[in-house]
Amino acid sequence: MGKTAVEICELDYNKLLELLNEAYAEEWLAYYQYWLGAKLATGAMRTAVEAEFAEHADEELEHAEMLAARIIQLQGTPLISPADWEKHAGCRYLPPQNPCTVALLEQNLASERCAVHRYRQICDLCHGKDYETFEIARKILHDELEHEQELEDFLADIEHEKICREKHKDNK
Repeated sequence: MGKTAVEICELDYNKLLELLNEAYAEEWLAYYQYWLGAKLATGAMRTAVEAEFAEHADEELEHAEMLAARIIQLQGTPLISPADWEKHAGCRYLPPQNPCTVALLEQNLASERCAVHRYRQICDLCHGKDYETFEIARKILHDELEHEQELEDFLADIEHEKICREKHKDNK
């Protein structure tokens, strides 16, 4: 971090680096959760869910890259061992033990909601104090909110389809 950045700093950068590393770990776990879910998904709207999960996985990986770059800029070190990700993550990796799309969507929705809270926490900490980290966290928060909405939409569509089928079945 440059001299001026240090001078205008109003943050405990050790605390910030800790939060950024926690978020970094969570992004890697989210990447894997989505990536694997896309491979294992079965059931309603499978191909659409697979495509959405693959897209989300790519975005989670992009988030991890953004966080790693910022951690390094702040003269920290991103967690260097995947074994540390689970230890430091507040948002947990949820193994896709049930490959049904609804179960996977619900599982990933819970993870996205946790991520929303994580990035709000970082934004709140950095607002007016560390503009660069704030902008990174704000961008990721935007993506996580979008992911949450997309997953909610899939679940609503599947529920709507179920209701339509029941009504159609009753009309026969």
